[in-house]
Amino acid sequence: MPHLALYTFGVLKSPLTDPAPLTRELYDIGEAVYRRISRHPGYLAHAEAADGDRGALFEADWGAWGDFAVPTWYGKGRTVETTALAATLSLWTDLRSAFDAIYTGLHREALHRRDDWFERTGHANYVFWWVTDGVTPTWRDGVSRLEHVHDHGSAPHAFTVHDSFAPDGTPTRTPTRSNAKAAGSWTSGRLGR
Repeated sequence: MPHLALYTFGVLKSPLTDPAPLTRELYDIGEAVYRRISRHPGYLAHAEAADGDRGALFEADWGAWGDFAVPTWYGKGRTVETTALAATLSLWTDLRSAFDAIYTGLHREALHRRDDWFERTGHANYVFWWVTDGVTPTWRDGVSRLEHVHDHGSAPHAFTVHDSFAPDGTPTRTPTRSNAKAAGSWTSGRLGR
């Protein structure tokens, strides 16, 4: 049975190591969100550095998730001191589970504050795609598919909730589409914009 991969990417207003209260708040909320999402029905796994250090994204050993990669439009630093991004790569059983995890509870609350922490880049900031059972998506897969959504829109190869596809490649109506529109999110290929 196929699984759903999700890659998210955002450019932060300041580096992860910035000691400002707003940066610390984002980091703390992010940790709490990860804990909750990892217990959500339909969640399977997410990319984690072998040593658990999320600040050393580019140098970390990500195991089967591959070398860390970012979209071509990311123009900020790549060292521990200068990295100003937030990226996730995860696996889900289905689109409904991922949607429900993201648009409920603490993660939904964090989305309402996204403009406090993230720059508006004009680029897509999330993408979904189906993977064969037993396949671990890589960071490079996520970047490639995110760039595809930005450049060409949704397709069976890379899609958004607004224009989603079933594992067989046929367009599908997301069961929660009306919820997405009501939340003002998951439209135009950009999470929460």
